[in-house]
Amino acid sequence: QVQLVESGGGLVQAGDSLTLSCTSSGRLFSSSTMAWFRQSPGKNRELVGSISKSGARAYLVDSVKGRFTISRDNAKNTLYLQMNILKIDDTAVYYCAADVKPWDTITIIEGDYDNWGQGTQVTVSS
Repeated sequence: QVQLVESGGGLVQAGDSLTLSCTSSGRLFSSSTMAWFRQSPGKNRELVGSISKSGARAYLVDSVKGRFTISRDNAKNTLYLQMNILKIDDTAVYYCAADVKPWDTITIIEGDYDNWGQGTQVTVSS
């Protein structure tokens, strides 16, 4: 089990920046592929990005490429999502997720992630 706690959400204006953090307890963080997902009202949860356990491989969906950065610090058991040039469409509850894996790869399939945080709300206003 990987217990995850997100933080850093809030209310910002369009064009602003925000950094989300996801802190893990336990010793499995550095063995886990990590990801950020988000869910807007009335929509399905969607992948934002994934990062391999070493951090060497990272993936972001097209809608956030060039604006968001996913990173991790295994010494601090923490996953980050740096969000720049925020848009109203980025409004959502953001979740971090972990998938313990033996190999260093990203995962874009939601069903592969079996450890989830409680989510943090990001609201972008005009």
